[in-house]
Amino acid sequence: MGNHIDKTVQTSRTLKLPGFSLRQALYFVTAAESGTLSEAATRLHVSQSGLSLAINELERALKVQLCIRRKAHGITLTSAGKQALQQMRALLRQAEELESAVSGSGDQLSGRLSVGCYVTLAPTVLPPLLQGFSELHPMLTVDFTEGTQDALQRKLLDGELDLAVLYDMDVLPEMERVVLFTMRPHVLLPADHRLAGEPKVALHDLVAEPMVLLDAPPSSLHTLLLCKTAGVTPLVRHRTTNFEMARALVGRGLGYAILIQRPPNDRTYEGLRVVNKEIAELPEAAVSVLLCWPQQVAQTRRAAEFLRYCLEDRPGT
Repeated sequence: MGNHIDKTVQTSRTLKLPGFSLRQALYFVTAAESGTLSEAATRLHVSQSGLSLAINELERALKVQLCIRRKAHGITLTSAGKQALQQMRALLRQAEELESAVSGSGDQLSGRLSVGCYVTLAPTVLPPLLQGFSELHPMLTVDFTEGTQDALQRKLLDGELDLAVLYDMDVLPEMERVVLFTMRPHVLLPADHRLAGEPKVALHDLVAEPMVLLDAPPSSLHTLLLCKTAGVTPLVRHRTTNFEMARALVGRGLGYAILIQRPPNDRTYEGLRVVNKEIAELPEAAVSVLLCWPQQVAQTRRAAEFLRYCLEDRPGT
């Protein structure tokens, strides 16, 4: 018994309170994300002078300059500030997780979960996930961000997102990942195209026709790689970063497209019909859709439950 007490006392002596508060950390993170002190003060419902004082005190406690503040130019993070921003985001999430765990809410999740999704996947993948998960956990706020693969991965590493739904393309080695489902690339044609009635379409039969290229990284590189694998060089006539714009151009007969997402609606925004066709040269081609998070970041209970929901209870599974 005595040895156990001594060890406990010894362990407690190695711990000490940090020289800064969670409130100061929150003020700094909000200011960094807002870009200006005035915007951050508005978000936090505090005075700008009080916000500035809190950041000054935080810098004194850490003995380092976190940001450079210039009137009319907002704030710029120093290299130390960028490092601190990532760690303080994680600290605030852990504190929120602790509060939720001991608040007496039982199995009910609360707080905030930030989810990212590749821009073309978002319209069909996110809504059912957000609705279903929010119905199970009404006290939890789920925020979402759409973007390209590279932008979303940066946000994951910077601590801005908890999880992100991505294609299995150019995923950084720093990412943990699980496969949610797989999809097959297809050719999109206008309904009156000469090959619209065929069960499959060969890219060789389209080589002389204009292509509409979805140019949202890494979709464009993947599409061109598919063409190279099939042994064709496409005649790219139009480029767009907007998935529905690509479908609209195809619906107008301005070219064909190679896409992965297959919305259940076969009409464009204008009401013009388009058709999906399997690619004859690539019968085995498939792309996995992943749920990713940084390896070095311990998942919160909220993120772990969202992952479980996606794998076990996701609508359509």
